[in-house]
Amino acid sequence: MLIASVHALDDELGRHGGRLVIRSGDPADALRALVTETGATDLYFNADVSPYADRRDSHVRARLNNQLEIHTSYGNLIQEPGAVLTKKGGLSQVFSAFHRTWVNTPLPMLPEPGKGRPVASVGSEALPAAEPSRLVAGTDAAYERLQIWNEQVDDYETSRNLIGDTTTSRLSVDLKFGTLGPRTILAQIGTHTPGRAAFIRQVAWRDWWAHLMVYHPDISRSAIRPAYDRIAWEQDDDGFERWATGTTGFPLVDAGMRQLVATGWMHGRLRMICASFLVKDLLIDWRRGERFFRHHLLDADPPQNAGNWQWVAGTGPDAAPYFRIFNPVTQSKKFDKDGDFIRAWVPELAKLPSPAIHEPATLAPLDLVALDVVLGRDYPAPIVDHANARQRTLIAYRAALDDGELA
Repeated sequence: MLIASVHALDDELGRHGGRLVIRSGDPADALRALVTETGATDLYFNADVSPYADRRDSHVRARLNNQLEIHTSYGNLIQEPGAVLTKKGGLSQVFSAFHRTWVNTPLPMLPEPGKGRPVASVGSEALPAAEPSRLVAGTDAAYERLQIWNEQVDDYETSRNLIGDTTTSRLSVDLKFGTLGPRTILAQIGTHTPGRAAFIRQVAWRDWWAHLMVYHPDISRSAIRPAYDRIAWEQDDDGFERWATGTTGFPLVDAGMRQLVATGWMHGRLRMICASFLVKDLLIDWRRGERFFRHHLLDADPPQNAGNWQWVAGTGPDAAPYFRIFNPVTQSKKFDKDGDFIRAWVPELAKLPSPAIHEPATLAPLDLVALDVVLGRDYPAPIVDHANARQRTLIAYRAALDDGELA
């Protein structure tokens, strides 16, 4: 998707008489050479909060700051880090408080369009060939997705947790690759209906996680609440493999994981369910799941991905309490009531009616055979007993907290 988006940008620049210049190597060296070739006096780039981006950008500033004027902006956020603070001047560790301030913080001024200048003719390496993209890349396709969502968003408040193809915007991929900016989304969607306000609240979550990464750059490696780094996680490679391949015996979890690996996408509610299952049912370190999602999700963004994993694990700020553990069967019956999503991604269970499709093991073996299903052959038996797994997790979390109090 990244290479496809870069090709789309190159095509768009071409329509305006320009082109992308591709250079490989140390960013500061490549930019310094380009400055020399073009006689440029100013450098503009979009800032990012990830540790890698911060190291890269600091390196470029240090090497080029005496050579030209450097201008940065946070075009991938509504508010830049440091703009939404408590009365004491810090960043709120509670999202609801952050959100109240966020909605009342004046929007930063957008830059005025500048006068065009002749495009410099400089050498460029070839763009790598783009593999087929799972979504149509580029700003034109992103704006089309935004317009479609604008016609559906008013139902968002009531439908956003239903696991289906039209209940969320899928604009997170466009935000990830910069083919659509959050200010554009805010201007188009607005907050004048409950559905629109609920959707823009999700954009505020995006800002909050990014701001938090500035304060906690190791958010993908360490629990923001240090006591939770004492949890005695299970070293269960077989359990992790079954989770990753969608063979846990819990149909909605399996459907979600299969969709993720096949498409690079997963519904937001389903991300929470699958993450909770790994952490709270299998007691496997949330960091393993965070890396897996980051590798497979098209919209994987470091602060959002790590922050949301910490939220589910109960290890971060304003997190779900550690004793809040999703019941995968209850969630399945509530948010995929008729089992249509399960049937689409776990076809071996397609003949099962609802509600049996949510927990096949509750059917008698002969009833399952009549529906062409034998547990352990056609579909796995549940990897854990949820009630027992829940108790194991509560004990492990409580022990970590008790150790912290004694330390």
